[in-house]
Amino acid sequence: MSECICENKLKHREEKEYKALINRLNRIEGQIRGIKNMIGRDAYCTDILIQVKAVQSALDSFNKKLLTEHINTCVVNNIKSGNDEIIDELIDTLQKLMK
Repeated sequence: MSECICENKLKHREEKEYKALINRLNRIEGQIRGIKNMIGRDAYCTDILIQVKAVQSALDSFNKKLLTEHINTCVVNNIKSGNDEIIDELIDTLQKLMK
């Protein structure tokens, strides 16, 4: 687990975390391009919908990974330093994600 270096709503990410997040986003970007190509090839609607669901699942997985890292670093370190306001921020974030 990497230590959070958070200031002014910025977070320094270790190289491993950065690469993992970027790799996930690159795969999602490729999936989106694939959907665009499917539309251009007049693919069947349900086939496109299934691919859109796959992208949504990939984005959900990305969010879970990012949220886990945030809780394990930024939230924990803020609480340890006495900044309990981070809990309200986390609750607000979770509420937005659950809409």
